[in-house]
Amino acid sequence: MRKPGPDSEPHISVMTIRTRKFFGTIALLVLVVFWSLMGMTAAQTPWLASSGLLQAIFYVVAGIGWVLPAMPIISWMARPDV
Repeated sequence: MRKPGPDSEPHISVMTIRTRKFFGTIALLVLVVFWSLMGMTAAQTPWLASSGLLQAIFYVVAGIGWVLPAMPIISWMARPDV
């Protein structure tokens, strides 16, 4: 007779989707606050403040750039319970 191993037991998720959403929301808030503070700091540099074209490029990149690190957090939050 075969002994039941760890693969034969059903997988129980450590975190439910509700817990993941809670921690993910906190992580997203920390990310947005950090991203905005770093963006404001970089926007005050003299080489950026003196050029309108560089400011436009910077604000587009800074405004959209936070989405890239947020995508893995959001996909982790939305993962269904197993």
